[in-house]
Amino acid sequence: MVRSRDSGQAFPVYITVMAGLLFLAFAYFAVGQAAMTRNGAQTAADAAALAAAQDARDQLRDGWLGVILDPAQWGDFLAGEEYDVVAACRHAASFAAKNDAKLSGETCVPLPFGERGFRVEVVTLDSVGDSVIPGTENQHASATATAVLEPLCTFDAPEPTPEPEPPEPGPDPTPDPEPTPTETAPVEPDPIFGLTCDGVPWTIDPDRPELPSVADLFTVRLSD
Repeated sequence: MVRSRDSGQAFPVYITVMAGLLFLAFAYFAVGQAAMTRNGAQTAADAAALAAAQDARDQLRDGWLGVILDPAQWGDFLAGEEYDVVAACRHAASFAAKNDAKLSGETCVPLPFGERGFRVEVVTLDSVGDSVIPGTENQHASATATAVLEPLCTFDAPEPTPEPEPPEPGPDPTPDPEPTPTETAPVEPDPIFGLTCDGVPWTIDPDRPELPSVADLFTVRLSD
């Protein structure tokens, strides 16, 4: 009889313990699910910001190549200021989508004046609880990231060579004979000196141009 009463009292305790364990398991699952979604949001934000900055870098090199023989037009390209923001942000949106996220309110903006790069904000497509945890169906994780575009090149045009002074005429100058008309040969462009990228000097030879790559022109990195 005593043994039967003890068994009956132990059963509610067993139920309580099992219920507590199940609750803890569910809580750990909910926390893990939310953390995983949050990490996914940050991954998407990082990828989107880097994509925008890298596309801007590609645009800058392509634009620079279009004016490669006119150093007077190099300034904005080498400084990282001549690119299409809308096109760069389209790449940001594309990379966010590849990571199951989207730009939050179309948030993809260049950094303030004096800085170069992009700041993006994304929100995950999946909810925090992924429809498993009640009350989280409409809760989504968000994250922001900033990618910096750092110019590596400078251009210092060399001093022009002074023209030689014409010789002074003698006391009784003899008139020069009339020059025979000849065809004017086309003037070949001279090599361009003065470009330095990350401490390495570059010479732009118009006939055989060896040009810096995008990685030589700019560094792209995530900002803390």
